[in-house]
Amino acid sequence: MDRSKLKGLILSGGKGTRMRPLTYTSAKQLIPVANKPVLFFGIEAMVEAGIEEIAIIVSPETGSEIRSAAGDGSQFGAKITYIDQDQPRGLAHAVLIAEPVIGDCPFVMYLGDNLLQHGIKPLVDEFKQLDCNCEILLTRVSNPSQFGVAELDSEGRVHRLTEKPKEPKSDLALVGVYMFDKNIFRAVREIKPSWRNELEITDAIQWLVDQKLTVHPHVVKGWWKDTGKIEDMLEANRTVLDTFERDLRGETDTTSSVEGKVVVEEGARIIDSVIRGPVIIGANARIEQAFIGPYTSVGSNCVISHAEIENSIVLENSAISHVEGRIEASLIGRNVKIGRTKRKPVAYRFNLGDNSEVGIL
Repeated sequence: MDRSKLKGLILSGGKGTRMRPLTYTSAKQLIPVANKPVLFFGIEAMVEAGIEEIAIIVSPETGSEIRSAAGDGSQFGAKITYIDQDQPRGLAHAVLIAEPVIGDCPFVMYLGDNLLQHGIKPLVDEFKQLDCNCEILLTRVSNPSQFGVAELDSEGRVHRLTEKPKEPKSDLALVGVYMFDKNIFRAVREIKPSWRNELEITDAIQWLVDQKLTVHPHVVKGWWKDTGKIEDMLEANRTVLDTFERDLRGETDTTSSVEGKVVVEEGARIIDSVIRGPVIIGANARIEQAFIGPYTSVGSNCVISHAEIENSIVLENSAISHVEGRIEASLIGRNVKIGRTKRKPVAYRFNLGDNSEVGIL
């Protein structure tokens, strides 16, 4: 089979229940890490690996928003096709409904809320060279019962895969990137829904193993982040910000202090404030008499004044002003307003959906 060109399949459906209330009004894959939607990291990783034809699985709830954000793919140098999945029926079901678009071409499946440190180009290159039917990515985790888990035999070959086992026999979790040839479609048609009434990708890959088809395991070096929960988003934000270099394109007055790895985008203004990196300040934001601490991403057109914040993500068009005490470990949605009323609590912690407005007592 010709592996000179692969297609891409990105899963961007699901309801994002673990990210509520933010995902009541926005697709979880469009929540930004370091001011870039998580989904865009996956698209860019595919393009970097030479994949130009990409299909994206979307849900009825968030499909239009994702279509609007990613468009036809031209902004990434790709061609994007969208596939509707009426309900979250499992990863293997997503593979099945993509068959008319993928055809007989080998492909990479990428979960749209995942991040890989080194992208996927080395892995795609390896898959092209290997004579295998499937390549899975694995990483060691401390909580394997929350993931699909792979057991390897004494020779390092895949022996068994189990979805979220209660008593894991391995700490090797499946990373949300897979490479398949056309045999995966046959596998999905052979398996039955799990107890969750979903077609599990682990069962489909196990079918390949049982049929003596070749499944190559690759243990990932470097970090991998699944941004399915708020804590994971903040950790991913910290990890990505650590890779940035100092880049000050906005305006900073002489009374402000900008320290370390700080990105200030065009049109942003820093007035009488302290910015301590790693930090990114989005375009046309205004930071006035404020402290922006390490590992904070401030979206475009935000206003933060007379306030302190660190280790947080603030989405675009939000305003935080006259807040006593430091905001930390918070994920704040779009168009949010946070202000002070008469009483002054000691500390604040926020998880706010889009269009929220909070008055602090």
